Amino acid sequence: MPLMSWQLWLAQDLVIENRLPWQSATINLTPGPVAQSMLSLLVDIGTPTKIPKHRGKSPGWEKGKVRTNAPCYPTVKKRVSRRKKSSRLAI
Repeated sequence: MPLMSWQLWLAQDLVIENRLPWQSATINLTPGPVAQSMLSLLVDIGTPTKIPKHRGKSPGWEKGKVRTNAPCYPTVKKRVSRRKKSSRLAI
C-alpha cells in the first residue's frame, strides 16, 4: 500500500486530469483522480513486451519449395519374450 501511494504521489505532475463531467476541476490532484488518469501515462510509457503473434489461418507452404514424400522406414516387430524355465532341485 505505501508503494502504491508513493507511485500515485510521484505521478501527479505527469498525468493529465481525466475527470468525469460532473466532477469539479482541481488544482492539486489527490491520489483518487491520479489513479483515474494513470491510463494515459501507461499508454505513453508503453510496454517492454513484444507484439503478440498472429493467430488464425497458417501461411501455408512456402512458394518454390520442393515437396518430397516422407521417408518410409521398415516396421520393427518385437518378439514376445518367454519366461525362462527355472530348474528345481528335487529334494
